[in-house]
Amino acid sequence: MKKYILNENIALRSWRLVPYAYYIKHERNARGLKADEFSFLSSCDGVTEHDADGSEKPFIEKFTANGMIRAAKDGETMTEWQKPRTCDNRYFPTMNWMITGRCNYNCLHCFNASDNAPLMSEFSLEEAKKLLDEAEACGINAFTITGGEPMLHKHFFEIIEEIYARGMYVEELNTNGFFINEEALLRFRSIGCDPLIKISFDGVGHHDWLRNRKGAEEDALRAIRLCKEKGFRVKVQTNVHRKNVSSMLETAKLMDGMGVEEMRFIRTTEVPRWNQNAAGATLDLDEYYDRMLEFTGDYIKEEHKMNIDIWQFLTLFPKSRSYRARPVECGKGEYRDSIPVCRGNRGMVAVAANGNVFPCMQMSGYYEARGDVLGNVKTDGLKSLLQSGKYIGEVCMTLGELASRNETCANCKYFRHCAGGCRAIGLTLTGDKCGSDLAKCLYFNKGYYEKTAVLLKEWRNILPMDVT
Repeated sequence: MKKYILNENIALRSWRLVPYAYYIKHERNARGLKADEFSFLSSCDGVTEHDADGSEKPFIEKFTANGMIRAAKDGETMTEWQKPRTCDNRYFPTMNWMITGRCNYNCLHCFNASDNAPLMSEFSLEEAKKLLDEAEACGINAFTITGGEPMLHKHFFEIIEEIYARGMYVEELNTNGFFINEEALLRFRSIGCDPLIKISFDGVGHHDWLRNRKGAEEDALRAIRLCKEKGFRVKVQTNVHRKNVSSMLETAKLMDGMGVEEMRFIRTTEVPRWNQNAAGATLDLDEYYDRMLEFTGDYIKEEHKMNIDIWQFLTLFPKSRSYRARPVECGKGEYRDSIPVCRGNRGMVAVAANGNVFPCMQMSGYYEARGDVLGNVKTDGLKSLLQSGKYIGEVCMTLGELASRNETCANCKYFRHCAGGCRAIGLTLTGDKCGSDLAKCLYFNKGYYEKTAVLLKEWRNILPMDVT
């Protein structure tokens, strides 16, 4: 007889509809298990004895070989994080958490507010701890920390420490870079926090204008350089509009030269705040696709290492000379009516600084302006919101439900590939949560998939589309 124990990076979890699963430490998504596998692993607690030559032998051999268990030393037991935890709620592995709405910038396009007034709400330290306790009990694993400017929160590092104290981790930090300095990065290291640091940078010579702050460009570049110098991964997010689109190639070359892992372009869209501050600067949809296609052609003429993610259009992977057309969500035969309308929303709870929950942060301004409240973690508690109710109803909406509520999409030959498109864009452009994503309609009907395939004919298409 022999005792076994889970390796320290394995934790067992169970949720409604996902009853047998485990996390690997600092990996976002849980992995499924069979019932008998889950039962066996639950007994690998350093105390229970196993017959290595009996019926458990196949489990022992399998899970020893793949690194999930090992022989236990005397006195070893599972940590609290590792122990099987039954969560009486639906499975959500991640949280996009706006810890504060306060910001030291006053960006012209910010979706957090429907007007020019700053969104001043934030979580107190006690509210943050309470939410983290609930997140732990609900089986949440990873966090994207955002704002406002999250590092402006006076308890920012205490909140980060509280996340790691519960066995969870920070996957991504969204910041303008102003508060990034050597001391802050050393603090991250001391906590064991190694997030992907996503820094906003809106084009060489254009960043200050959009961020509405003199010196913002210099601060962002300084932060990027320092992060790379100290060994942190950096992703840059860039808002594209008429005033800066001509600078995108120059900007991408600069970012690639600085060692940035990925640059993400977002079409600055028709949210109320942006329309108030910069009417006429929004690129029309076909103009956006044309300019991004032009940019792609110029970018691939030279050797680059940095990935390019053009929101709702294209992702380039230069190292492998491959790409993915982002409007294509399902390949041939992959469509199912039961697929959620947005798999991103289905896996990530979006929590605003006032506690309200949304399908995604990009939709928060519209929901707030309309008084459309799906629930609030400060008043309702996280667990109840992840069990049933209005929030669950929206994020668990299936493609079959969307088709039943949108005849145009249901009858479109591209629906089984685009999966209805982005709900945030559909809401923005039509005012209807189930409205057609007109950007995708234009993309497919005006042949941008085919134009991209011609431009990248020597590159591998990761998810080719086959319309028959």
